[in-house]
Amino acid sequence: MTFTPQGVCSQKIDFDIVDGKVTHVQFLGGCNGNTQGVSRLVEGMEVHDAISRLEGIQCGFKGTSCPDQLAKALKQAISQ
Repeated sequence: MTFTPQGVCSQKIDFDIVDGKVTHVQFLGGCNGNTQGVSRLVEGMEVHDAISRLEGIQCGFKGTSCPDQLAKALKQAISQ
């Protein structure tokens, strides 16, 4: 799935959900080290666990962050 984040530096998040687990997370743009770290940390994690851990994280005064946007993307994916 591809998600277009809002309010952050990254321009795109690609990911898959296989058997209820998050896989193949890749961010386009954003802080490279941070987005790689988030991607590796959520790899293989249950979708609901990833959402609960990432949702609400803020980057500065933006009111959101790349991890928070990934949580939104995952929520959108499981609601379809």
